[in-house]
Amino acid sequence: MLRRLCATSRFSQARALHASYIACFASPVPEAAEASTQQWSPLSKRTGVIARKRGMTAMWDSNGARIPLTILQIENCQVTAHVEKPRRHSDPYVAVQIAASDRSAKNTTKAMLGHFEKAGVAPKRIVKEFEVTKDALLPVGTTLSAVHFVPGQFVDVVANSLGKGFAGVMKRWNFKGLRASHGVSVSHRSAGSTGQHQDPGRVFPGKKMAGRLGGKRITQQNLFVARIDTALNIIYVKGCVPGVDNAHVYISDATKKMVASAKVKMAKGKEPETWLPRGVDTLPFPAGTAEVAAQVADVIVAPAQGRNPWAPKE
Repeated sequence: MLRRLCATSRFSQARALHASYIACFASPVPEAAEASTQQWSPLSKRTGVIARKRGMTAMWDSNGARIPLTILQIENCQVTAHVEKPRRHSDPYVAVQIAASDRSAKNTTKAMLGHFEKAGVAPKRIVKEFEVTKDALLPVGTTLSAVHFVPGQFVDVVANSLGKGFAGVMKRWNFKGLRASHGVSVSHRSAGSTGQHQDPGRVFPGKKMAGRLGGKRITQQNLFVARIDTALNIIYVKGCVPGVDNAHVYISDATKKMVASAKVKMAKGKEPETWLPRGVDTLPFPAGTAEVAAQVADVIVAPAQGRNPWAPKE
């Protein structure tokens, strides 16, 4: 009997700790209401969004240069919870929980159905947390749009790369391989020797060898936002994004070319107009919502980058 009571008490404590991880699901946040009148600053951290990679295309800018683009579409991306967790030696961890891509209630677990019902949103396929500052919190149920990112800015995109299976060292690590003739027999694509002498008598950890290639979480940094389509909720970024078509990706403001660069310029005392890249005055703060998208044009294109490739050099 005593054992059963101890087990019950431990179970109730574990349930209490787990339930306290998410501070509130649908409770109003006063900071989010006041943040609508604030302006973005390098000390603020906005939320990211969840999108789907739809494929690649190309467009021609005003200089006539062809730009390869990846199409990222936002599917009913909504805020479902606020998360706040204390940290011992730093500020509390504050985040918003974002969910995207509607799915039928039949294919959703009962636990997640209750979670989405409490947030007042439809069942979703994917849920992700994005760390933010307190001034960038959003009310639960807010719908994010493609206007969250401004054409001309840079973003980081996180996705799972293509899985290529078990690969040899020539494909996986770009090894040269052994000679094609003169003494090499049936070992042309071999890795060669991987060990040493009796001392140390082992293969060092981290040795480049054959193994599984791809299928890993990759962050593509500093991708240029060339165009947005608010009617279709599409973001066009310059360059390639890891993963297969229709896979979910996470998009956020570029850490290096946006946030860190703006912090350095602010520390040097430069004007706020120079903090962001050329052609970008400010960012929607705390976020670019569906209400903001209804007030702007359907298609917004970023100004051309660099010089005209057809103009003669001076």
